Amino acid sequence: MSSEGDVVGGPPQAVAGPDGPREPHERREPGPQRGSPRYRRRILLAAAAAVLGVGGIVGAGAAATGHGGAAPVRAVAHRTASPAGEPLREVTEPEADLLHTAEQILLRDCMRDRGFVYEPVLRQPVPDARDFPYVVDDPEWARRHGYGSDLDRKREEISTEGVNERYFRSLPQERRAPAIAAANGSRPDGLSARAPDGLKISRSPDGCQSQAERGLYPDLAAWFQARVTVDSLPPLRGGQVIADGEFRGATRKWSVCMNAAGYVFQDPAAARAALPPPDRPFPREREVAMAVAEAGCARSSGLAETAARLDRKYDTELREKYGHDVTAWLRFRLDALPRARAVVEADAER
Repeated sequence: MSSEGDVVGGPPQAVAGPDGPREPHERREPGPQRGSPRYRRRILLAAAAAVLGVGGIVGAGAAATGHGGAAPVRAVAHRTASPAGEPLREVTEPEADLLHTAEQILLRDCMRDRGFVYEPVLRQPVPDARDFPYVVDDPEWARRHGYGSDLDRKREEISTEGVNERYFRSLPQERRAPAIAAANGSRPDGLSARAPDGLKISRSPDGCQSQAERGLYPDLAAWFQARVTVDSLPPLRGGQVIADGEFRGATRKWSVCMNAAGYVFQDPAAARAALPPPDRPFPREREVAMAVAEAGCARSSGLAETAARLDRKYDTELREKYGHDVTAWLRFRLDALPRARAVVEADAER
């Protein structure tokens, strides 16, 4: 599940998805922890990791975290036990692709039954996109992509040229609102979940988005709560990492290294803030040189290793704290795999 931007304490805002502009389909209401810190999770516009919009109109998930959405809770070198003691695991990348493909097929069929066209889209429309939560730490990737402005432009091309976006734009004006309602339900009410930071997220259980998910996860209400919780953990984890004294100490060493290379930045966030928008990037040589310097300093200063270690530490703590929903998330995904295979195989035989 992917989200595009926090909307707290106000009306939902339209957001941009990989296949075009979206109408909001979830309502976000602040909870008792309204003042809790949020961490801008994404440095780069990484590939969308979940349901991609119907004509750009099916919104993505909840608990928004920066440009590209929340990264899934990682299956680092441990397993989460179910209440019965059976170890669970995160799905593999091929299994995640299977779940996404099946959901897209169900979404397509539901929209067709309601009189509209939808073409399934890829889970990873820009495969080389990367998520660097704390600092760019891969010099080879930086030499190829700098800070990823080339990948951002590819995503923008997909957004504006996608088949579903073209279809939606081709609809007569009087058909667009019914198309949005078919995809998302008429109002973002009827299904709700509370994120760990207190944010209440509500959506309709009646649109094709919900119907597609229900085809894989029959207990939609429990699935929605587990999904909201799990998608909220990366920004919480990120906030803990960047507030940690070890991270701040490694960041100071990184800053000294960058200064020696000719780049005066207090931390990677300051380097990010100095970048122009993707549609007006630095000259490629300048962007690449700065990104390569950042990656080299991330390694030589120890910031990359420190960030990775702290990320694992706080990931483990959050998994334990929110173990009920994390376990439910893992169980739901694993249990859905046979249903997803059946959907994909039946579609192939049509």
